[in-house]
Amino acid sequence: MTATPDTDVDRSQVVEKDRVVIRFAGDSGDGMQLTGDRFTSETAAFGNDLSTLPNFPAEIRAPAGTLPGVSSFQLHFANYDILTPGDRPDVLVAMNPAALKANIADLPAGGVLIVNTDEFTKRNLTKVGYAANPLEDDSLEQYAVHEVAMATLTMGALSETGLSKKDAERAKNMFALGLLSWMYHRPHEGTERFLREKFARRPDLAEANILAFKAGHAYGETTEAFAVTYEVKPAPLPTGTYRQITGNTALSYGLVAAGQVTGLPVFLGSYPITPASDILHELSKHKGFGVTTFQAEDEISGVGAALGASFGGALGVTTTSGPGLSLKSETVGLAVALELPMIVVDVQRGGPSTGLPTKTEQADLLHAMFGRNGESPVPVVAPQSPGDCFDATLEAARIAVTYRTPVLLLSDGSLANGSEPWKVPSVDTLTPIDPGFATETNAPDGSGEFWPYLRDDDTLARPWAVPGTKGLEHRIGGLEKADGRGSISYDPANHDRMVRLRGAKVDGITVPDLEVDDPTGDASLLVLGWGSTYGPIGAGARRVRALGHKVAQAHIRFLNPFPANLGEVLARYDTVLVPEMNLGQLVLLLRARYLVDAKSYTNVTGLPFKAEELQDLFLSYLSGELA
Repeated sequence: MTATPDTDVDRSQVVEKDRVVIRFAGDSGDGMQLTGDRFTSETAAFGNDLSTLPNFPAEIRAPAGTLPGVSSFQLHFANYDILTPGDRPDVLVAMNPAALKANIADLPAGGVLIVNTDEFTKRNLTKVGYAANPLEDDSLEQYAVHEVAMATLTMGALSETGLSKKDAERAKNMFALGLLSWMYHRPHEGTERFLREKFARRPDLAEANILAFKAGHAYGETTEAFAVTYEVKPAPLPTGTYRQITGNTALSYGLVAAGQVTGLPVFLGSYPITPASDILHELSKHKGFGVTTFQAEDEISGVGAALGASFGGALGVTTTSGPGLSLKSETVGLAVALELPMIVVDVQRGGPSTGLPTKTEQADLLHAMFGRNGESPVPVVAPQSPGDCFDATLEAARIAVTYRTPVLLLSDGSLANGSEPWKVPSVDTLTPIDPGFATETNAPDGSGEFWPYLRDDDTLARPWAVPGTKGLEHRIGGLEKADGRGSISYDPANHDRMVRLRGAKVDGITVPDLEVDDPTGDASLLVLGWGSTYGPIGAGARRVRALGHKVAQAHIRFLNPFPANLGEVLARYDTVLVPEMNLGQLVLLLRARYLVDAKSYTNVTGLPFKAEELQDLFLSYLSGELA
């Protein structure tokens, strides 16, 4: 079943849209992530606001043509400020039957479906449970279906290149990219440049992929199947220099910037683990900024090396995800006892154990708060969007260096792999952070000794003395230290005092007050979130307000310590609702700390909340159905 053009429509007609959601879907070997990334890059260059959601299997090469092997990339772009990758695609590109079956339920009636017909063989249909070819019955009649033999057309376009049939067929994703680029008036120069750089050692493959891209573009121009094209004008973003950025890249840049504003060398000790590995890959490119990367043999070695670097006077950083955080817990506890600055980046994913390595979740909050033996308080910071990973990382560095403490930075899979336009900050706007190394003895008794646990009156931080500084030799280790002098102590009263001092130091960290978005100032419902729920909550709140209802929204970046005004904010609202991608971990902390009857709404599907889902939830509370 192929869509036929309306004969009354001018082929040159351009339909203007405010926003579009496109989803590319195919086998994990079909290049859907690359295709989506290239369309995103050109969309960013065009000036649209955008948000993306890559979704791919954990296996390096999942079984071809199967439902578990489907990889997809969703892009939402608009001519105004947007907050999420979109709930449902307006356009679905399905490269095979598995991609169609896995994604068709999300395509609304009237949506555009572009299908690679070459893969709809009896074998492939049977593999995913289709008794009949959906292109030949009425099951897809509610959609605008475009049947395109992408592989055949690609191989035809590359017939003169001398490539093997297998290599030529692999370029079909570039054909799809060319077709969609034509449909939505995307630039193409960047994609051609990218392909020539990517295949610099194989210029024949570079030119073949460019030919496939141009063939897809030409197909859109010449076929009668596509009656119109679409235009989404640039978004009116504030003046500045922008680039498309993922959360992992922004976080990496934040670490580089932290080294510059502190004047410290940055040392990353890391063991590769999905979805945190890209931070190691990115930082390894920046040796020129004083960044050293160490790929350790395991998680414990990575965090141990990072803590050793901090003792040596560097900004020690370690990255992990999933069960890696459990393995690092002992050394994080050691960092608490040593009272040395260190940043521990946890890119959360579905768990427990290996769990869902490529899917997102927010289920490590309680682990970050309490996942160590003894009273072991650690500050916790969580970014809210891919671009915000940069700012949150600088905040984590400020806290770590100023207060001499390890800091847990909680990103997650949707932030790490998702992308958005990011306004590149001016270096002049970054606030310097003074590490304030100890340079002289400090004993209050006039003995001329150095007391490594003599604390700053304001921050309760101990001195940071770089090894080798004359006269400042001191003992470190996991055994309890005497207050002030820092010698080993088993005295009960001293232990009680040191435990309380470490807790008071974290409790006393200065963080900004919580800001509340309450346009009318008299909403009865406050929706409170943290981390990557910022976008869906904000989008849901916009929808509810557009319907004439009142709802307030607030988002917590600093999870330990909480903002000083949080209790007062919670007390102002009749209902406090907390959507989380876990089973209610923040709600548990709020109820315990503030004795507030906060309501929990949870999702552990491995996918972000949808704006429509939260809109319906908010309306249910406002109507009294769930209150």
